[in-house]
Parts: sequence; structure tokens; C-alpha cells
Amino acid sequence: MKLARYHFSPVASFAALTLTCAVAQAQPAAPAMVPDTLDLKTAISFALENNFAIRQARERIRQQDGVVIEVSARTLPNVGVDAAYQRNDRDISNGFPASDQAWQINLTASQLLYSGGGVQSAVRGSKLVREAALLDLQAVINDALLLVRTSFYTVLLAAEQIKVQESNLELLQQQLKTATDRFDAGTVSSFEKLRAEVAVANAKVPLITARNDYRIAIETLRQALGFTTATPETLRKVPTFIGTLDFTPQNFDLQAAFDAARAKRPDLERIAKLAEARAEGIVTARSARRPTVAAFGGYTLRKGTTDNLGDSNHGWLVGVQSQWDIFDGKATAGRVAQARSLHEQSKLTLSEAQLAIDVEVRRAHSQWQQATELAEAAQRVVEQATEAVRLANARYNAGTGTQLDVLSAQTELTTARTNQIQANYGYNVAVAALRKAMGQADEFVTK
Repeated sequence: MKLARYHFSPVASFAALTLTCAVAQAQPAAPAMVPDTLDLKTAISFALENNFAIRQARERIRQQDGVVIEVSARTLPNVGVDAAYQRNDRDISNGFPASDQAWQINLTASQLLYSGGGVQSAVRGSKLVREAALLDLQAVINDALLLVRTSFYTVLLAAEQIKVQESNLELLQQQLKTATDRFDAGTVSSFEKLRAEVAVANAKVPLITARNDYRIAIETLRQALGFTTATPETLRKVPTFIGTLDFTPQNFDLQAAFDAARAKRPDLERIAKLAEARAEGIVTARSARRPTVAAFGGYTLRKGTTDNLGDSNHGWLVGVQSQWDIFDGKATAGRVAQARSLHEQSKLTLSEAQLAIDVEVRRAHSQWQQATELAEAAQRVVEQATEAVRLANARYNAGTGTQLDVLSAQTELTTARTNQIQANYGYNVAVAALRKAMGQADEFVTK
């Protein structure tokens, strides 16, 4: 399966992706069934809905939505009702005439008019943190899908290694049959037959290892996907994995990779949003130095001179109240100092993250260069090794070559094929890692 190239803006499509995932998450989850076949695109789609890291990041957005609502509520009117009823001895009654009971009902509405900018800055800060949570979700998706893609490539690599080892074992078994036939005919010594038998026995070891690697790779992929269904059917059934580790050369410019990472990396944008939120925290802390002003109004109903409800006293009230802490023992100054320090820390974190991302891009680009060279070299070696095996067999059948020449050539071809699929695997992983380092979404994410 050759990897196609897609060009799109992950930021533009992220809102639609988040909405789609949220709607899918809200639906009742049906028991996951093991498919008959599984390709990379299907694996990516499944992971978007079921990967645990992605689901947790989505819940953090929901949590931050609650914080925004809570903080924004301070800008809205507050309406409340309170009531009280008591029984008491007439000797301690405060009313006239004396009564053995008292009750009162108050309906009050209040609206904050001025808080020194603290409430508004707190709302802006909470919204910035929510935007940071959205960017965190995008970064988590990029990391999780890179893991899924790498795990899927690992499954394909293990499957290809099994094919190579099976092909090698089959050829060696053919060599053993030929050596046995010639030994029975008296044209070769028992040593030739014994050497062929040893070669066949040795070839079974890497085949067993490759099959075990395949089983482990499948379990690693299952974990990356978030496939949790564990029934006898799912434990026994293994899908047919569709895809091949092809080498499709792509070009990446280092400076363009740097520019893309600095502009598109969601984790970098997330830290920048948090730095802005920390700056709003300074405004919130300073607001404690200013007075707060609120308007209020209400209606009161309280017990009158008798116990009859019709004799109750009632009426409305309206007014303005203010509070100003003129001296608070420098508590506000301490909170402002803390807010400024947190802001400076976030700015340092942003600079540190920028440096780390530059290093990550450079390493990913270097890995891509190395993987490209290895894949190109491995492709040429396989062609040469294949021709060497053909010539060794021809010479052996003509009686001018030895069985050792054939076995040596076959061993070199197996090594070359193993190196090629390993190089192709490394190249595909390097391309995916470089794209992620540049801040690009996975190719199979909905555009």
C-alpha cells in the first residue's frame, strides 16, 4: 500500500474533527468486532474514537467548558431566596407584642457592576485555557495517531519478515532435497547432505522469532487503538492486515520544516495560550486593590404583629453596596508577585518548548535523510543478491559450482531482503515522525 500525499490545513479541519468525534463519543458504544481485514485508514479512524489518550484529552475540554461557565457566571445577575422560621419562649421575643414564633422570607437579586477588571480578566483567562485544551487535544491526536501508524507499520514489518524467512526456508528445503537426491545417487558426499540439513534447521529459528514478533506487534497495535473487547472470539481471531511497506521517496526542506513546526505545532500554540492566560492572571490579582461595586434589589416578607399571614409586613428594597480592602497586609502584593512569576515561568516554558521542537525537527529530518539513503541502498542490494543466487544455482546445476556457494548466496539474499523491509519500515516511520514534528495532522484525518 503506497502512502498517498495529502495537502490540507489541520487547524482548519480540527473543529470539524472535534465535533465529529464528540458526536461519535456521545452515541452508545457498540461492542467492537474484530474485522476480517484491517488497513491503516481504518485503524486511524478507530483510534480517533477509542484511543484512551484522545478520550481523556476530550474530557479535559469538557472540564474546561465547566470552568468557563463557572467564571462567566460572576458577570450575570444572581437571584436567590432565603427563608427562616423559629419557635421561641415569649420571654425572649424581640417583637411587640411578644410572640412565640418568628418567620421571614427574602427574595434578593444582585448584579456586579465593577470589580477592578478582575472578573473580566478571569473570564478571558478561562477562555484562553479552554483554547489551550483544544490545542492539547490536537497535539494528543497527533501523538496518538503517530503511535498507531508506527504500530501498524510494525505489524506489516513482522508479516514481511515472516514471508522472507518462509521463502528462505523453502529454498533451503529444496536445496536439501537436491543434496539428498544426489547423495542417494552417489554423486555427493554425506557432508553435503549434512550441511544442507544444518542450514534448514538454522533457518527455522528466525522464522519462529518472526512469528512471535508478529503476535507481539498485533497486541501493541491493539493497545494503541484502544481496542478493549476481550472475548474468546476477539482473542482468537486475527484480521488480515492490508498494506505493504513500500518506499515512495518524498522531499522535505529543513528550513520549511522549521517554519511549519513553529507555525503549526499545537503543543507550542497551547503553551502560548497558557502564557496569555497567565498574563490575565496578573490583571485578576491586581483587581483586589480596587473596590467592588454591586447593585441589589429584593422583596421581603416577615411576620407582623400577629401570627396571621395577612398581618405580615412586606415591601421592596433596592440599593448599591461596595467593598474596598484598603489595607490587607500586602496579601494582594503577594498574589500579584505570584501571578507575575507564573507568567514569567510560562514564557520560559514557551522558549524551552520552541528549542525542543527545533531539535525534534532537526532530528526527525536527519532520520528521514538516513532512512532515505538506507532504503535506496537496500533496494540495489536486493537486486544484486537475487542475481547472485540465480548465478550460483546455475553454476551448481551445471556442476561448476558448489553447494556452499549456493547456500552463501541464499544467506546473503535473505539478509538483503530483511534489510530492505527494515529500511522501508524505517523510512515510512521517519516520514510520519517528521510530519508530526512539523505539526501536520495524519494523512488520513478528515480534511
